[in-house]
Amino acid sequence: MAEINPVQETAKKKPLPLVADETPPTPLRCWTGAAISGAIATALYFLTVSIHSTFAAKPLPAGNSLAVSIGSAVRTLVLGMSCLALVTFGIAAVGLVALGIQLLFQPKQSDA
Repeated sequence: MAEINPVQETAKKKPLPLVADETPPTPLRCWTGAAISGAIATALYFLTVSIHSTFAAKPLPAGNSLAVSIGSAVRTLVLGMSCLALVTFGIAAVGLVALGIQLLFQPKQSDA
């Protein structure tokens, strides 16, 4: 009976080539991405303000201390996740705008 060595079996298989995007970034692509990210950040801003005003208008139930603790934790987590998403998309938009400006002033590199 022939033994199958897993090391030899994997050595026989050729690794798949990694497919990478060969097109370099352009200012237009950066600014398009920044516009999309900025639009999402703007929508998240209005969502965050709406969540905050909704939570501020409805007080926590004062009957049970455990319910108050859980309610406070849930409100903090919901508002925190909304703010985290807002800041993430906002920073991405600012970074893409800055990258687009940098690409405008960067000298063209020849393909060597």
